[in-house]
Amino acid sequence: MKAVLLDTEDRYRVTEIDEPVPGPGQVAVKVAYAGIQWGDTMVRDGRFPLPRPFVPGFEASGHITAVGEGVDAARIGTPVTALTTSGACAEVALAPAALALDTGGLPLRTAAGLGWGAPTAYDLINTTARVRPGESVLIHAAAGSVGTLAAQFARLAGAGRIVGVAGSPARAAYAAAFGYDRVVLRAELPAGLDGERFDVILDPVGGATRRAALEQLAAHGRLAVFGNLAPFEPVPADPGDLLMNGRSLLTYNSNLLADTHPERLADSARRALALVADGTVRVDITAEYDLEDLATAVQRLAEGTTHGKSVLRVA
Repeated sequence: MKAVLLDTEDRYRVTEIDEPVPGPGQVAVKVAYAGIQWGDTMVRDGRFPLPRPFVPGFEASGHITAVGEGVDAARIGTPVTALTTSGACAEVALAPAALALDTGGLPLRTAAGLGWGAPTAYDLINTTARVRPGESVLIHAAAGSVGTLAAQFARLAGAGRIVGVAGSPARAAYAAAFGYDRVVLRAELPAGLDGERFDVILDPVGGATRRAALEQLAAHGRLAVFGNLAPFEPVPADPGDLLMNGRSLLTYNSNLLADTHPERLADSARRALALVADGTVRVDITAEYDLEDLATAVQRLAEGTTHGKSVLRVA
């Protein structure tokens, strides 16, 4: 089958490899589209030390073509969106059966846009930070796939005010279409927030952004951390200081959740999928690439020149 390999010299190349066979608890998916996400940039840059050559891709949509031991054979032929540990940038990919979700009539292109971002955004708002009606929410990386979904989920949760942070005027203008009351530029922080305090802050950035966020929380506010887009550096948080103001520092790791409690991740993914399927929430795919163009797609994501969601057309 045709697949993209990331080799030992950090180059992507399309080649022929053997088709994988599902093991116990797995399904094989004939891939129609693969989602592109920040994890792809981290793998390329060596921040995830995975053996090379490596078939990249952590999100796929398509039809189940085979099942492993313990999986109902009736699922063969089902259209799914699947969360994978690798291999989505190929004609056939393996995924845990629990994380291959039936998509019904949802177009496979849209289904690929859900990826890890949809359950992550859903959980950040509803299970990690637990946004309550009337609360104010600040979302960093507002124009990304998680940010655009999180703003919509926050509105559904009853948030009274939603402010986004974006890296450029173009990305700020794009984010504004997803329900933000205001979008400020990262370069204008913290002055651009005019001293506003927030009940919930979502931070995938880290570093100075994370240190500032702890100070920008209102009493009883929650800072939900779910990534490190900036170079990693420790951010001290004194439990005594947090306690005095009722502030909380929370974390969310979808990869870990997939290993420890995949049923929880699947449940959130299904809830997000249902909201997309009925038109309540919008997944915005802004770029589509051919298999041969994966290097370009990942580079554009790393540079911040894309927004919303990018997908790779496989079949």
